[in-house]
Amino acid sequence: MAETASVRPLLASEVETWDYQADVVVVGFGIAGVCASLEAARSGADVLVLERTGGWGGAAAMSGGFIYLGGGTALQRKLGFEDTAENMEAFLTAALGPGVDKAKIHDYCQGSVEHFDWLVAQGVPFNEVFWGEPGYEPPADEGLMFSGGENAAPFKDKIPPAPRGHLAWTKDKKLGEKGGGYMLMEPLAEQAEKLGVRHEYDVRLRRLIVDETGRVVGVAATRYGKPVHVRAERGVVLATGSFAYNHEMVEQFAPKIAGRPAATVEEHDGIGIRVAQALGADLAHMDATEVALVVDPQLVARGILVNGHGQRFITEDTYPGRMGQAVLQDQDNKAYLVIDELALEEAMETKSSMSFLRIAPTWVAETVAELESEMGLPEHTLQSTIDLYNHHAEQGSDPFLNKKTEWVKPIRTPLGAYDLRGYTGGFTLGGLRTDLDSRVLHVSGEPIPGLYAAGRVTSGICAGGYASGCSLGDGSFFGRRAGVSAAKQL
Repeated sequence: MAETASVRPLLASEVETWDYQADVVVVGFGIAGVCASLEAARSGADVLVLERTGGWGGAAAMSGGFIYLGGGTALQRKLGFEDTAENMEAFLTAALGPGVDKAKIHDYCQGSVEHFDWLVAQGVPFNEVFWGEPGYEPPADEGLMFSGGENAAPFKDKIPPAPRGHLAWTKDKKLGEKGGGYMLMEPLAEQAEKLGVRHEYDVRLRRLIVDETGRVVGVAATRYGKPVHVRAERGVVLATGSFAYNHEMVEQFAPKIAGRPAATVEEHDGIGIRVAQALGADLAHMDATEVALVVDPQLVARGILVNGHGQRFITEDTYPGRMGQAVLQDQDNKAYLVIDELALEEAMETKSSMSFLRIAPTWVAETVAELESEMGLPEHTLQSTIDLYNHHAEQGSDPFLNKKTEWVKPIRTPLGAYDLRGYTGGFTLGGLRTDLDSRVLHVSGEPIPGLYAAGRVTSGICAGGYASGCSLGDGSFFGRRAGVSAAKQL
């Protein structure tokens, strides 16, 4: 829920008593916060993490656990995949736009191999097994997969594809309960404890505290409704997550996902963005969202996606998040999956992390004309689409959308269709504008003294598009930067 109290900064001179004090105060104990705390502590700072819930984890611990990394990581090389930082940068620049922060993407890609090695050094495990099937994530404990459409049109023929979805190894994986995100966070939180990072739970950020020069010197918060004032001698790091659960902010900046938050947590209410805005912080790409299409990708790859006019609009073997964005943003949230009986039976036999979505089609029919009528589509629209698709599929090609040959087969009868209208949900990608040192930038372009940020509270490497692993990737990468930058400020 959105906060109603004032978010305007509090003057340090008005604080009578400091309840806690540290060199660096990190607000939020998810992926960005834990990585900031680790590097700040290693830089010699006394670190205190404030977390509004009862423990570490945040959205990261509930996630699938992908970190988007490449350039030739040890895991990529072990599994026989060649990659370069330049190819990774070319793909991310093309896939995450328009309007990407090219400097951030370049920095991220150049530092990707080192970042993977750093995660491993913290104790994050990665299973040396590749998963090559369609899906949002592997169904078991595989450690590497394509997670952004790198091996699908329109990218595969322009940029050498490589799998970059690195997944923390998880024993006894349970979707939505214990996945790769938990196994990513656990060793990092343990490392923070070993380094002497302190934490206070059930503390909610309300305002930032500034001195007479405008420098951020602390945090005003509450615990069970009682005021808490925390002094930061060197800097404050905001790692409070997105604004996906702030209904007013979503309506204002990203209305297309209003009422359909997904892959996020209720604590992502935008408070970090709002308290920084109150200091004049600049924002970027507040309309950007990741959108999931709630359907099993194993089914989609074997059928065709059509819009409300019965026409195909995206290749069905690409990253499912690209499909979701296309459905919501370009097709008025209307889509249908058409698949024939043989392809459906084949899909049902495969392994999938989303097998719980495998239900009977909404409509079934003996002919395309009958199915078209059942779906309420204009006459001959679906028939024309399938005739054209089948004409080329007989030769194993798809010149219209360039689906990979392995998935191109004529659609026969009997057949069915899934009604996917409204089957989308997502989270916000926009937020505070930061520089390469994770300093929060004022609307003037200058850094706000004493204030740093990382993770989904910021506008990271994504400006519009998405690939699974980008949030945990740039959150952890620039979280580290934030910790180092804040610790260096004496």
